[in-house]
Amino acid sequence: MSRSDTIEADAIVVGAGLAGLVAACEMCARGVKVLVLDQEGEQNLGGQAFWSLGGLFMVDTPEQRRMKIRDSAELAHADWMGSAQFDGLQDMWPRRVAEAYLGFAAGEMRSWLAQIGMRWFPVVGWAERGGGLAHQHGNSVPRFHITWGTGPGVLAPFLRIAQDHGAAGRMRFAFRHRVTEISVENGRVAGVKGEILEPTAVQRGQQSSRAVTGDFTARAGVVIVTSGGIGGDLERVKQAWPVERLGPAPGRMISGVPAHVDGAMIDIARSAGAATINTDRMWHYTEGLRNWAPIWPAHGIRILPGPSSMWFDALGNRLEAPYLPGFDTLGTLKRILSTGHDYSWFILTQSIIKKEFALSGSEQNPDLTSGLWREVLKARLGSGGKAPAPVEAFKSQGADFVVADTLDDLIAGMNQMGEVPLDAHQIHRQIAARDAQIDNPFAKDAQVTAIRGARKYLGDRLIRTAKPHRILDPKHGPLIAVRLSILTRKTLGGLHTNLDGAVLDAEGYPIDGLFAAGECAGFGGGGYHGYNALEGTFLGGCIFSGRSAGRAAAG
Repeated sequence: MSRSDTIEADAIVVGAGLAGLVAACEMCARGVKVLVLDQEGEQNLGGQAFWSLGGLFMVDTPEQRRMKIRDSAELAHADWMGSAQFDGLQDMWPRRVAEAYLGFAAGEMRSWLAQIGMRWFPVVGWAERGGGLAHQHGNSVPRFHITWGTGPGVLAPFLRIAQDHGAAGRMRFAFRHRVTEISVENGRVAGVKGEILEPTAVQRGQQSSRAVTGDFTARAGVVIVTSGGIGGDLERVKQAWPVERLGPAPGRMISGVPAHVDGAMIDIARSAGAATINTDRMWHYTEGLRNWAPIWPAHGIRILPGPSSMWFDALGNRLEAPYLPGFDTLGTLKRILSTGHDYSWFILTQSIIKKEFALSGSEQNPDLTSGLWREVLKARLGSGGKAPAPVEAFKSQGADFVVADTLDDLIAGMNQMGEVPLDAHQIHRQIAARDAQIDNPFAKDAQVTAIRGARKYLGDRLIRTAKPHRILDPKHGPLIAVRLSILTRKTLGGLHTNLDGAVLDAEGYPIDGLFAAGECAGFGGGGYHGYNALEGTFLGGCIFSGRSAGRAAAG
């Protein structure tokens, strides 16, 4: 039997992920009664942040200073703008949001988050090291602060605050409520309408039923859209693909987010008059693995690589600098796709995988997710010659790994997996040439130089960069090859907003009562990353844009 519900509130938040939680908490703290709607079940509370590694881009922190990293607001600003490459009138608000976020990241961000209970792993990570020139893309210094507890640790303070507001009657959640329309009356937002979906008991992230059991109307003078991006709809990603900038879209991709991350609310907001910008800007990874224990359709996991794995394209040609592991995501994506194929290869040793391979996600890092030092030490230092257990599980059970004692056997296994036959002599020649650079303290090989440079940073030397060695040295074996797929992840453009998160119409004017935050708004402004992300800026963008929208919406 179907039913029809009418709900009254002061404000509505559509999407119960990190940005939505932050926005709702900010409004409740200012006396606003908030209704939070989400099409998924309560088990998905927290959205994509739950699955994350919990990395936050922060500037000039105590963690950096303890690691002898000299950072500053000025250096971070130069890095961001060199990466963003803002290039049009539509980037006015994205640039202003980026500048405001940089002020936040170098200012009150850490103290505010610490005050509500967040803590960070003491070794700061160095992500997106750049494309080779100081004025272009990349982080000049390590800025990737991993939260104790990973993604769940980022969510925990806001879930606790939301629970307190719920107990006080200021916040209410309505799960399995899918919004299909934003109501506008006399030029002002009046609420939303939608469908009530049947209850679901599927595991977090799994595809849930879309069977409708009723409809609802929710009335409020403020609506904040925090519904996420488009990465779970692979066809929609292909349709938005920037062919002129990156080349043809991959024929096959795997998904870094669940199927419900489909961008539907972006379209619904557009039907209410919202403008979108920068919709061809996106952030997809080149180091994707097919998950051997998938949760959602085409479920992929990203390798977070150190700098030592040798990277080959589908034709067997080694990727040249700056297309090294962990340096330039979109540049490497374009380079891989230039071959006409949508995959590439890592070749490495057991010594490298032991120290350098991490897998993105809370579920792939149970030691960090536990927030317990004894678990971290056990997993990272107590594994003997093995990599951490989740990595070893992928190595033994994943469909993308080949393990062999000799290079000929390794390439034979790669040829059974790949679409293009690899020439064993060609691969051997390239690896042997690289190996010959190891024994001399001088080298012309850019990757060897990068490895030695990375080890000058204490954090990399301790836990992220293996001691340089010959790939073909059997003492460091066995040899390992990994077939890498393109992994969808983040939408960098979206709903056009101003600095307060107010959604703008096609002429650039705010739509009265309509706000947006998080990925559906390009993490603020309609794309505060510009063309490139510096990592740690997705969760940080959700927190910052959610806070800004919540405070502005509360008046």
